[in-house]
Amino acid sequence: MTFKKALATALLTAAFSLPVTFIDTVPASAASSTTKSGDTAVKSKTAESKTSKASTAKAKASKASTAKAKPGKKPDFRQVGTASWYGPGFNGKKTASGKRFDQNKLTAAHRSLPLDTVVKVTNLDNGKAVNVEINDRGPYSGKRVIDLSRAAARKLDMTDDGTARVRIEVAELPGSGAQSSTD
Repeated sequence: MTFKKALATALLTAAFSLPVTFIDTVPASAASSTTKSGDTAVKSKTAESKTSKASTAKAKASKASTAKAKPGKKPDFRQVGTASWYGPGFNGKKTASGKRFDQNKLTAAHRSLPLDTVVKVTNLDNGKAVNVEINDRGPYSGKRVIDLSRAAARKLDMTDDGTARVRIEVAELPGSGAQSSTD
């Protein structure tokens, strides 16, 4: 199982208490007990977990994009990529968490991390770091991995450039009781 699949499994299991099944495409010649679909075959990795009809329906009914994780052990999550920042045009609008966006708070948007998770974001060009709370979904531009508030971008000294190469690490899961530095 790849790191991404292991992380997704851990986060989905923690957030929804659901089993997870991954579907991979494999060449038809290499597939065993698969269903042909054109030049490739779809092979279910049921050895990792099985999903019943009831839990599949429950998973579809859930909105994963606005899910909050249950309190628990901090996952070993690291991601490196390009960060961008957003601010004035979104200030005061509702975020995916239901909170109003405040460009002067230390917050961020991430595609998959549970809402209310606190992450440490480090600018790899200058070594500056900041803890931010994930309260929105995104970014929706290119291959960027996180959208930071203007305040967070300032702490990382990236407002002039608009983007920066960063490392993201989970600092605190929602409900873990630790104090965050997002205010």
